[in-house]
Amino acid sequence: MKVICTSPSFAKYDASPIDRLLAQGFELIMLPADAPLAALEPHLADTVAMIVAFTEVNAALLDAAPGLKIVCKHGVGVDNIDLDATRARGIYVTNVPDANKHAVADFAFSLMLSGARQVTQAVAGTRAGDWPRIFATDVYGKTLGIVGLGNIGKQVALRARGFAMRVLAFDFYPDERFAAEHGVEFVTLDRLTAESDFITLHTPLTDETRNLFDAARIKRMKSSAFLINVARGGVVNEQDLYAALSDGVIAGAAADVFTQEPLAAHPLFTLANFLPTSHIAGYTDGAISAIGERCVQQIIQCVCQHERPVNIMNAL
Repeated sequence: MKVICTSPSFAKYDASPIDRLLAQGFELIMLPADAPLAALEPHLADTVAMIVAFTEVNAALLDAAPGLKIVCKHGVGVDNIDLDATRARGIYVTNVPDANKHAVADFAFSLMLSGARQVTQAVAGTRAGDWPRIFATDVYGKTLGIVGLGNIGKQVALRARGFAMRVLAFDFYPDERFAAEHGVEFVTLDRLTAESDFITLHTPLTDETRNLFDAARIKRMKSSAFLINVARGGVVNEQDLYAALSDGVIAGAAADVFTQEPLAAHPLFTLANFLPTSHIAGYTDGAISAIGERCVQQIIQCVCQHERPVNIMNAL
């Protein structure tokens, strides 16, 4: 029984997930994150489970894997997995929605603080010997808009309390109880856009959220506002964001995710008021270890114990 893993961070800090798989009689095949279908094919006929990061799990791959029972996303977003195709073949697709919530929330806040205080500009100027006198903006006491108040968005809201921020939220499925308990106000997306000093995105990429922040919506933001995207690249129209930042429509933006990844260059990278990072928000030792353990647990439940695994994304 083979398990193919194309997540480079699987068991990076702790080998116990690998040990658990081997103890259950699995053979683990580690392949690069960008391995093409041709590299996967020699193993697919005997594969019962996959652990993937960004591998495109499509009909062509599934057709070559007749014994595949489960695909585990080593993370949260499953937009690289064809849920209809897996559902049609009776293959479970699972994710790990809460194991890295603290890491991603911390990172979102770090981007917010860095953008507001122009930390990267200050570091670059100081290293160059300029001793820059940078007058930036406050985070404390400002209004934070959270788009997607799920596992990660809720953690961002909790952190905002320490900064005495007013927190607005928009979610297609609002958790009114959490909002009431923690002083979060659910509002329309238009109102959130217009009133927030900082907007953080924590929503999956779906037909509803693709290009959610385009030129028209960005123009509704305050000219002093910052947009932080640690969700998925397609939620923000990158060309429209570039134009808005270039023209001073908003003060700044940051993104850990892009429509195409990895990227060696992008027009946004040329802008001083844009902070790019390389899809690393969830990469901490604690988060990575927890995600790996959860993926292995899901595989054992499905393949060895013949049980329905948790966190199924394509209800069968």
